[in-house]
Amino acid sequence: MEGWSYLLLLGLAMPLKYFANLPQFVQVIGMIHGLLFVSYLMLVVNAHVLYDWQWKKTFWVAIASLFPFAPFYVDKKMLVTEKNT
Repeated sequence: MEGWSYLLLLGLAMPLKYFANLPQFVQVIGMIHGLLFVSYLMLVVNAHVLYDWQWKKTFWVAIASLFPFAPFYVDKKMLVTEKNT
């Protein structure tokens, strides 16, 4: 959900703000994204403890939240083993 909110923020809300002079979309979607971003990072820390992740994996999963489409890659490639257990 955090990845989708980031894409909505960058792909919908930001263009509407700067090209259509509609900043309210950034306010709403930005707040939702901010809450999901903080939740994502808290869940990464929780997964680090719960699944005994190495620091390297925790770092890359956390950094993925900063780049568009990266959370989808992490979910597909790096977190496969956690889903199957």
